[in-house]
Amino acid sequence: MTRQYAYYPGCSAMGSSIEYDISTRALCKSLGVELVDIPDWNCCGSTPAHASDHLLSASLVARNLAIAESMDVEGIITPCPSCLKNLKTTSLRMQRKGFHEKVEHIVERPVRADLPIRSVLQTVIEHCSPEAIAEHVSKPLKGLKVVPYYGCIMNRPPDVMTFDDPENPTSLDRLMRALGAEVLPFPHKVDCCGASLGLVRRELVTRLSGRILDTAASLGADAIVTACPMCQMNLDLRQNQINRANGTQHRMPIFYYTQLAGLALGQHESCLRMDKLCVSPARALQQVGAPAQEEPAR
Repeated sequence: MTRQYAYYPGCSAMGSSIEYDISTRALCKSLGVELVDIPDWNCCGSTPAHASDHLLSASLVARNLAIAESMDVEGIITPCPSCLKNLKTTSLRMQRKGFHEKVEHIVERPVRADLPIRSVLQTVIEHCSPEAIAEHVSKPLKGLKVVPYYGCIMNRPPDVMTFDDPENPTSLDRLMRALGAEVLPFPHKVDCCGASLGLVRRELVTRLSGRILDTAASLGADAIVTACPMCQMNLDLRQNQINRANGTQHRMPIFYYTQLAGLALGQHESCLRMDKLCVSPARALQQVGAPAQEEPAR
């Protein structure tokens, strides 16, 4: 049965993580999850807004909530953990009457803030289930060793995100196994990669993300799988920076889980956009008998 959701792609989906958006839309379509874009959506404020002004941050989000509430949908879903945190945090804050009234005054429209809000990953896991998805796998990821990397906010704080275990989540693990991959135990699965501090404190990102890459390589992983655009960017786009800073030589591909799921379900290359990855996935894809990809321009 098709389920219809208001889809909030987030700003990165329009540029730096467009491959995540394309592969997310393709995966949801194949699983019977209908995404209806929130019309005229705006930025949720990301990190800067809530760090500066909680009312401003909530107002940016509330406008999107109000638009989604005018749509005939089951709830709101987004692929981005940062957007998810802002959407869910605002929904909780709006339960305070005084705060709710101030936000409505700014956005100049009523906001119920009562629609269920989930990540696309949570929707895939809870409404489709890895076991059901496994029945549709046509190209199993057999031979591919992966470590799932959730990042630090996909499941935390637990009273806000309300999904999976905050210290040892297993949703990505279960999904990757259902797709045929070998999932390796990964001690850094919820560690921070440095997030947006790569812009102002690059040494923190090279140290934190470097540790993630070091451990994945030491475990014998062929690839890291993630659900977060910021995490993917730091580990993929900045991998050469990390290597230079730490004296390493990592060539570890960083996949979005939607790309590997699409591959296993037999989706066309145009739905996967492996060509957008900075670190070539060719060697990892050869493990599962997929056509080698051209080395990305660097």
